[in-house]
Order: sequence, then C-alpha cells, then structure tokens
Amino acid sequence: MGVWVQAGSTALICCVCVNMAAMFMWPSSTLTLFQSGYTPLHRPLTEAEANMLGSLSSLGALISTPFTGMMLDRLGRKNISLLIGVIGVISWSMISLSNRVEVVLSAIFLSGLSGSVFLVVPVYISEICQTSIRGTMTSCSMVFYGVGMLVSYLMGGYMNYYPMVYTCLTMAVASTLFITVLKETPVCLMAKGLNEEAAKSLAFYRGLKPESKEVLEELSIIQRSLSPDLDCAEVTPEEQKLNPADRKHQKLSVIQFLNKSRSTRKALFVCVTILTLSIFQGSVVVQVYAGPLFSAAIPSVSSTLCSVVVAVVTVLTGLVSAYLTEVAGRRPLMIHSSTLSGLCCILLGTQIQLGWAPSWVTALFIFVFTATYSLGSGMVPYVLFAEVFLPEVKSFMSMLTVEWAWFCNYVILLIFNPLLKVVGLGPIFYIFAVICFVTSVFCMLEQPETKGLHCEDIQHLFDKKSSKARRIEGSA
Repeated sequence: MGVWVQAGSTALICCVCVNMAAMFMWPSSTLTLFQSGYTPLHRPLTEAEANMLGSLSSLGALISTPFTGMMLDRLGRKNISLLIGVIGVISWSMISLSNRVEVVLSAIFLSGLSGSVFLVVPVYISEICQTSIRGTMTSCSMVFYGVGMLVSYLMGGYMNYYPMVYTCLTMAVASTLFITVLKETPVCLMAKGLNEEAAKSLAFYRGLKPESKEVLEELSIIQRSLSPDLDCAEVTPEEQKLNPADRKHQKLSVIQFLNKSRSTRKALFVCVTILTLSIFQGSVVVQVYAGPLFSAAIPSVSSTLCSVVVAVVTVLTGLVSAYLTEVAGRRPLMIHSSTLSGLCCILLGTQIQLGWAPSWVTALFIFVFTATYSLGSGMVPYVLFAEVFLPEVKSFMSMLTVEWAWFCNYVILLIFNPLLKVVGLGPIFYIFAVICFVTSVFCMLEQPETKGLHCEDIQHLFDKKSSKARRIEGSA
C-alpha cells in the first residue's frame, strides 16, 4: 500500500514538470506564427522579440533557482511546489487574456520562474520515498518533463493557437490542485522540530500507523541525518562515551558545514562534474537544432513529426532508465550510457561530414543518440543530487547544482553557432564524443553506487578514509 501511495504522490507532484516543459517548448511551435502576418498577437514580432521569446524562460529560471534554494527549508517543499504551480496558472492566464506582445513576453519570463521545479521536485520525491524505489521515483521528474515535451509538440503541430493555450491553462490549474492533497515531507517537518507531524507524514507515505515500529525506526534514521557527526567515522563508541560534550551537535552555517565535512565537498564535486559533463554531451543542442537536421536528412517527413518521435523516444527510454536505476544501479547506467552516446556521436559526426550512408541514417542516429543519452546521462545526475546531500545542506547544495545546470545549458547554446561556423557540424559531434568518453571514465573512477542506501551511508562512500565506507562498499 505504501509503495502505491508514494508512486501516486510522485505522479501528482511531477505534473508541474509537464506544465513547465509545455511552456518551455511552446515558443518552438508559435515562433513562425508570431512573426507572420497571420499572428494572433496585436502585431508581428520583431527579430529581437523573436530571440527573446525563446530565451526569457531560461533567464527566469536562472533568477528563481537561487531564491528557491534559500526558501526551500523555510517555506517547505510543498508550499514552494504550490507557488510554482500558481506561477504557471498566472502565466497561461496572461497569454489567454491578452494578445499584446509585451504581455506575452512578460508571461514567458514569468513562466521561467517555474524552472526551479528541477530543484524542488527531485528533493521532494527523494524525501517521501523509501530507499528501494527512491531512484526510480526521482527519475520520474525527467520522464514527466519528456511527457510535457511530447504534449507541447503534439498540440503545437495539430491544434490551433487558442485551444492550445486554454488546454495548457487547464493543465496548470489541475496540477496546482493536485499538490494540495499532498503532505509536507517528513525530513522538512523534522528539520523544523515538528516531530509529531513528521511521524504522521511518514506514516501516510508508508501506509502505516504513526506509532508503528517501521515508522519510528525511519524517523530515527532521519534524525541522525539531521544531526550528523561530520567525518567522524573513525571514532569508536568508547571514545564517544569518554567525550560526550564533543559529540554534541551544533548548528553550522553552510560554509562551516562545507569546511568541516570532507564527504559533502566530495559529493558536491562529483555531482557538479557529472552534471556538467552530461550537459556538454550535446543532447540539448540536438533537441534545439533537430529541425534543420531532420529537414536535411528526410525532407519528405514533417519536422513536427520528427520532433514528436524525439519526444516519444525520450519518454520511453526515460521509463526504462527509471526502472534500471534501481535494478542495475546509477553508476553502471552512467558508464554504459555515456560510452554508447560517444560511439553514436562518432557515427553521427562521420555521417554528417562524409555522407557514407543514405540520408535517413542521420535521423536514425539522432534517435539512437537521444535514447542512449536519456538512458543514463539525461536522468542519473538529477537522481544523484537529490539523494547524496545531508538534509542540513540539501536545499543549498541542490540549488547550486541546478543553477549550474541552467548556466551550462546557456553556455552550450551560446557557443554552438560560433563553433558551428568555425569547425562545422560533423566535428562538433566528435567533441561531444570525447566528452561522453571522459564522462564514462570519470564515473568509473569517482562515482560511488548509491542504490538502496540511506543518505548517511552515501556520505560515508564519498569519504574514502572512512572505515564505514569500506564496509558499505564491501557489502554492495
């Protein structure tokens, strides 16, 4: 029963990911219309306004993510999620009620503030789900984002302007209402000292009574993670009894915590490095510039249909990845996915540069690359940052990671066109291939396996000097 409650709650909270993806992909289906003489706006977009239409949402996400990270512990995961849902409702309401260019651009910027969903939703899911399904459930945030892409492509290709807007507004209202039935996470409640409410929340998500043995044991684990003994794995129980005053937990600032916790510093380094390498593997470039590639490869098929196929591939491989995250583990997925993506980039680059096969093979390689990337590098980094940090610094560290991800996406899209003019499209995929192989090697050397482990145990894995880390690795 508890697993079904957790799965259902995950689906409800992930609906905001669908809405965010629909809004972020919306300009791709409306840009040509807005620039034409048949625009539903009060005038066609200028060239500068057309560029803003696609970039304002990313700017909003860059601004909102630090704010969300600072307020995540104060306001709570549920309230922040509700705020993100309300932002979506306001954005679509503005678009549905006004046809002025300035209002539409303002709504796009406002919708970008919901980009912090990549910070809130994985953290929320990781804190309500038991360890046996945590990876699979956390992966759902990216799966639902893929669903949002698919919905946006389908509506943009086969629906008129206003029916699409009203449909998206209805989806935004529904997803916001879904969040109201959820409970705040036990970790967040215990961090505020609301132990009784935390017990009720945990019991709700486990399908048990608050006073049950299982709930009390898990609450004890959460309490230990909230009051960690930083990098003191070598201290024996006898030493703890002889020096009880030294073992008293003190509230530390984030900077003090980082200075004192060797394992947290290592976890941040690993998460940021893996996320950076994953983004620079080039999937975002393939998504953004898939249209021209498909038009050149298979001109007889509409680019809308090809974009839909890319979204379908993303969703299906995302579902497979969500399952394999718990079955095979995070580390093998990253290693094998990055290796396969590198090989695919080499084949795609040579095909673009040399044309050694029929043109439809280019489209096939794009689909295969999308699948291999989504299988590991497009999913696992977002699972990692949600599970490796202790609750005391999880909000701040997750905020740093997500903010860096938005920055990396901006950089790769910024440098792509200049690089394309200098070296050409084929050699760019050779660069992506090198990054894919570097990712695979880095994960083999530095990424620990976190499948089925509590946060406290995961932290020990990032401290190679800890004897407990060796015991955990030995039992894995």
